[in-house]
Amino acid sequence: MNSYEQKKQRVIEQIRSKQADHKVGLNKHTSNLFRDRQPSKKLKLEVDDFNKVLNVDPNKGYVIAEGMTTYADLVDATLEYAMMPTVVPELKSITVGGAIAGIGIESSSFKYGLVHETILEMDILLGDGRVVTCTPNNEHKDLYFAFPNSYGTLGYAIKVTVKCVPVKPYVRIKHYRYSKPTDYFKDLETWCRKDVDFVDGTLFAPDLLYITIGTFTDQAPFTSDYTFENIYYRSIQAKKTDYLKTLDFIWRWDTDWFWCSKNLYMQHRLLRRIMGKSRLNSVTYTKIMRWNSRWGLTRRINRMLGKHTETVIQDVDIPIEKGAAFVDFFNREIGIKPIWICPIRTYNENHHYDLYRLDPHKIYVNFGFWDVVTSRRKLPKGHYNRRIERQIAKFGGIKSLYSDSFYPPEIFWQIYNKPTYDRLKTKYDPQHALPDLYQKCVLRT
Repeated sequence: MNSYEQKKQRVIEQIRSKQADHKVGLNKHTSNLFRDRQPSKKLKLEVDDFNKVLNVDPNKGYVIAEGMTTYADLVDATLEYAMMPTVVPELKSITVGGAIAGIGIESSSFKYGLVHETILEMDILLGDGRVVTCTPNNEHKDLYFAFPNSYGTLGYAIKVTVKCVPVKPYVRIKHYRYSKPTDYFKDLETWCRKDVDFVDGTLFAPDLLYITIGTFTDQAPFTSDYTFENIYYRSIQAKKTDYLKTLDFIWRWDTDWFWCSKNLYMQHRLLRRIMGKSRLNSVTYTKIMRWNSRWGLTRRINRMLGKHTETVIQDVDIPIEKGAAFVDFFNREIGIKPIWICPIRTYNENHHYDLYRLDPHKIYVNFGFWDVVTSRRKLPKGHYNRRIERQIAKFGGIKSLYSDSFYPPEIFWQIYNKPTYDRLKTKYDPQHALPDLYQKCVLRT
């Protein structure tokens, strides 16, 4: 903890030494944001070393870690005590602070809510150098409930306490196939009310959908390995029942970035062997993606081929009763496949998170789709993403802001609660040392 205190004092002094007209940002080497950002005049805080697990308490069921700690490290530390963070996002490279300031989910979210609902306490570094401790019940509870989906515009989580749950050595997986979306979402809602540990799903085609149910178990007749040559998402159609070690289950999506490794040709057996097991992960793929974004290689190739492309990388939350209608729209007008399907619901109906407002009495479905839509004709910028945003509003849903957004300001602030945001911005960032949420997430400044 002394080391944490020393690092905290260092960044406080950095902020206090900044020039008055400079904004504050983070100088870090890991990011799971999928929107390009414009360069700006900022004081970049050195925070990469806020990456330590500070304490694991198996008796009280929590882990304390610094904000830049990856979930890979958090999981390793807690599994030693036969427990795991209550909700572990899908990718090893996601940091605990990032998953709170953004919106983190996984297949336990039908049971425990989103990542930010599993946080017991946070130290938040503010833009003027103050550090405040936030809980659901203390004097800074207003910041606690507004921090999720704030994306570093109200402050940065530099130390957090995360609720954990007990685990067993293995997870038994069962895959259930459906051909009708109406039946699918009806049964998905039913599963969310049963005593199981994990629920998610995959859409491979309009008439080919799977619900995947995971349950902890002490024993397994066999275990599958999807960390190298075998690919997890392909097994969903091939196996009705499967068993994974708990660690391998937690990271089942990371090896192939769900299925996005196919766009990098990393599902070819020879290339996988050349890359080696240690480099088949979300960290490697993100580096490749950022290199391509910087140098524009695929843009140049597509331009030579006369193709026009639009990146459609989104996670959207739709009320489950509208799930079949959203799938119908998406298959008809967007066409990306596969789609990840993950049900979520509020853990505590009395908790209301101001910048990511969900009806606490509803089950929602997160639809995750991450690909490029190609056309022979040039369309207005954000054509497909804007259509999706309109449908989200039509169905009473909401989306996280880690990727491209195209909302006009008046629509954006209706969704993301401008009155509360402005009040908290005035209280916790009176000097406006941190960017505005709309400027950062839509204008990308």
